Amino acid sequence: MTEIPEHLLKRSRERRAAIGEGGDDAPAEAPAAGALTKSAAATPAAAPPPPSVPAPRTAAAAPEAPQPPKPDPHYVTAYKQRRKAPFWAMATLSLMPVWGFMYVRALTDGGEVSAGPLGEGAEVYNNCASCHGAAGGGGVGYQFSEGEVLKTFPNIEDQIRYVYYGTEQYNISGVDVYGNPEREGGAHQTGVRGVMPGFGGQLTDEEIVAVICHERYTLGGADPTSEEYETEFETWCSQESVLFEEVATGAVVLASADAIEPIPVGDSMVEVTPIGTAPIPGRG
Repeated sequence: MTEIPEHLLKRSRERRAAIGEGGDDAPAEAPAAGALTKSAAATPAAAPPPPSVPAPRTAAAAPEAPQPPKPDPHYVTAYKQRRKAPFWAMATLSLMPVWGFMYVRALTDGGEVSAGPLGEGAEVYNNCASCHGAAGGGGVGYQFSEGEVLKTFPNIEDQIRYVYYGTEQYNISGVDVYGNPEREGGAHQTGVRGVMPGFGGQLTDEEIVAVICHERYTLGGADPTSEEYETEFETWCSQESVLFEEVATGAVVLASADAIEPIPVGDSMVEVTPIGTAPIPGRG
């Protein structure tokens, strides 16, 4: 490296001093400071931050008015208004299952069923109840209760005959009045109150006699101890009836032309009129 002569260095310092740049003795930092001052002047100072001002408060929105409650359904209102069961009733209610059990047992195991024609006839009457009423009060068919069936058939044989043959056979035979022609309240004309089916062949002779005994004495109200009906009851409908036993065993056939031998009833022998093989007018 070549060393620069001293006189050249001096000349150089003098020339810089002449043009204002200073010599080598000026602080090295001066130009930098001037440059910084010029640069700072050229750059605008940042504005000071504005004072912190709280945002104005806004009024809170008014709360919405509460909606009115929906009315209760009618069944809820009725439930709320229902009187509550008193506490003492709970003891009674707790016994209801026991009572129900005893009731069912009474229907199934308890209760005595009448034997003989009346007991059997009550069961067979289910075939007739839809027309004549469960208690014989009437409906599509005529009334049996309150003595009405006894007015129509003063003689049990006429009722047996009509039930056995029915409306159709009476019409074919030309029988216009099937019961008492002098009946109180008017005679019953064949077929006027609808069709009475013939139960001969649908029910056994035993069942026909049994259901007629039920209609006359249970529903119709005939008194088996009265002078008017005592003999009839003992002949046809009592538990000791010899005739009913013979009908049940087939020894006596209802629709037969053969005469029936006199039947012992108590200390007497009773003549029985067979219903025959065809309908005939009723008797008074």
